[in-house]
Amino acid sequence: MIDMMCEQCQERPAAVHLKNIVNGKKTEVHLCEVCAQDKGEAFMNDDSAFSFNHLLAGLLNVSPVMKQSQPQQNHRHTVECSGCQMTFEQFLKIGKFGCPQCYESFRDQLPPILKRLHSGNTVHQGKLPERQGGTIHMKRKISELRSDLKSLIEQEEFEQAAMIRDQIRFLEKEIHDERGGGDES
Repeated sequence: MIDMMCEQCQERPAAVHLKNIVNGKKTEVHLCEVCAQDKGEAFMNDDSAFSFNHLLAGLLNVSPVMKQSQPQQNHRHTVECSGCQMTFEQFLKIGKFGCPQCYESFRDQLPPILKRLHSGNTVHQGKLPERQGGTIHMKRKISELRSDLKSLIEQEEFEQAAMIRDQIRFLEKEIHDERGGGDES
């Protein structure tokens, strides 16, 4: 594997690779650590003041719509990490935690931010190859249906529960058939 050289100095191997996509047009910059640090300081001293921490902090700022939908969170400003004494407000400005205990200290404030960053998702599902993912997707669906079934039974919605039960049986049969199962029942 050939090391890519820094586009700035052409002397050292590139260690920082930046990709920028604007209006569908992708540009890439490959810099060594020294040039990346110099560029970073230039960005920081420039009026536009760009840094990765500023970028992340900008993504973390809760939008006005989200602020209105949440109950008054005056305590958000006073919540402080027991490990490093960082406040949640400081975290929003900096864009990174001060220590591992921050995750626990700010646990109640993080879901709206994570939803915003991950298009409404707060649970990581992962990606699977198409041919291997079929069974796993069916198992996930069965798990969801079982949860729905339990809820419907608790609500005494037995007709809908019976339909869900039949869907579960159908998916379980499909999984069994995919594995090459015989006439075992």
